[in-house]
Amino acid sequence: MIRIIIIGIVVFLFLLFSLILQPIMLLIGLFSKKAKDRLCLSIVGNAFKWCIGIAGTRQTIIGEENVPKDEAVMYVMNHRSIFDVVLTYPRMPRPTGYVAKKELGKYLTLTWWMLLLHCELLDRSDLRKGMQSMNTCAERIKKGISIAIFPEGTRNKTEEPLLEFHKGSFKIAEKSNCKIIPVVLNNTSAIFEDHLPMVRKQHVIIEYLPPIDVAALDREERKNLPEMVRSQMAAVYEKNKELI
Repeated sequence: MIRIIIIGIVVFLFLLFSLILQPIMLLIGLFSKKAKDRLCLSIVGNAFKWCIGIAGTRQTIIGEENVPKDEAVMYVMNHRSIFDVVLTYPRMPRPTGYVAKKELGKYLTLTWWMLLLHCELLDRSDLRKGMQSMNTCAERIKKGISIAIFPEGTRNKTEEPLLEFHKGSFKIAEKSNCKIIPVVLNNTSAIFEDHLPMVRKQHVIIEYLPPIDVAALDREERKNLPEMVRSQMAAVYEKNKELI
């Protein structure tokens, strides 16, 4: 119980201090958007590292060399825990926005951080607004901001490796012609969700698969892209269960 209490205190203090930090970030952004993005990446990334350290999470990272450092990409991740973002964001080599459900837009300082970090709040109940969000994400990639998505649409609470993918998520990559980096996370739900409200020391595996160059795919390959990526990720998820 002590771990979740300490994490809660750290998060509360960080969000409280954010009332000072966020206006400073906005001011810096008026003069240099790149400097603002780098600072936000560093500040939030380090806050997440504190949470990982307090949780006592040990990480095995595989294939991180597959992530391009000099171009924006779309990360496709499986989703089992709120710690999925906490674990992956500090490893981003460049500014990256996550696609999240619109309900997260209700919290003042958290919402402002999400906006500063180029996150997109997705309205899953409105198809038209959903497509607008995909277009916005594609434009961000063209401007050098990477995007991370959870195409399952919700946390997987089943015994299956992955839930079905929402095909619309891949429109981001098709519209921006960026590279896709599949990211497979194992055992993240064991940190918190498997035994609420306790946070426990766990070993997690994060594997970055080789990039998929969407611009090089033909029409048929693009059509089958969601299922191809899901199949690759499911195989890696099963393989890495042996490493835990």
